[in-house]
Amino acid sequence: MAYRLSGTYVGHCDCQQLCPCAVDGPPTGRDGQCRGLLVFGIKDGNLDDTDLSGVNVAMGYMAPSNISSGNLKLGIVVDEAASGEQADALERIFKGDEGGMFGEFVPLVGEWLGVERAAVSLSDGDEPSAKVGDADVTFQAFKGPDGKPATVSNAAFGFAPTFAVGQSSGSSGAFGESFEASYGEAAEFEYTS
Repeated sequence: MAYRLSGTYVGHCDCQQLCPCAVDGPPTGRDGQCRGLLVFGIKDGNLDDTDLSGVNVAMGYMAPSNISSGNLKLGIVVDEAASGEQADALERIFKGDEGGMFGEFVPLVGEWLGVERAAVSLSDGDEPSAKVGDADVTFQAFKGPDGKPATVSNAAFGFAPTFAVGQSSGSSGAFGESFEASYGEAAEFEYTS
C-alpha cells in the first residue's frame, strides 16, 4: 500500500522561545517535557483508493525527553466531516503502519493514543491558524532582517525540509495533555510511502 499527502501544517507546543525537538535537544516545556499539537490541512492526498484530499487532521503528542530517547505519546484528531474510511486511513498513516516518514517514528513511540473525532479547521497563508475542537492553534512568524519569516532547514526531526518558526499562545491539547502554547511553526508538506 502507498500513500501521498500534501498541504500545509501549523503546530504549537509549550516549549519556550524555540522548540529544541527539531535538533533533538531536551524539551523546554513544563516539567522538562514537550506537549504539542500539529494540524495538517491535506490539500491533495490518498492512501491507495481512499481519497484524503480536503481532510484536516491534528496530531497530539507528548515527548518526555529529547525525541531520539523515545517513549513518545501520539494520537490523532480527525475532522468530524471525514468519513470513517478516511479516518481509518489516516490512523494507519500517522500510526506508521503504512511506512514513510511516520513509519520512521514507530520505534520512538511508547504509546499510541488512538483517534478522536472533532471539528478541525485550518487557514492558509504565511501565518496559518487552526482550530481543533475548542483549541486554537495560532502562529506568528519570527521575522528576519528582510521581513520574511525566519526558517529552520535540515532539522534532525521536522515535518518539512524547511519550516517557519515563531510564537503561539493560548491553551491547547488533546488526549488529556493540556498545555499553554508558546512556540509555533508552519510549512507546506509532502509525505509519501
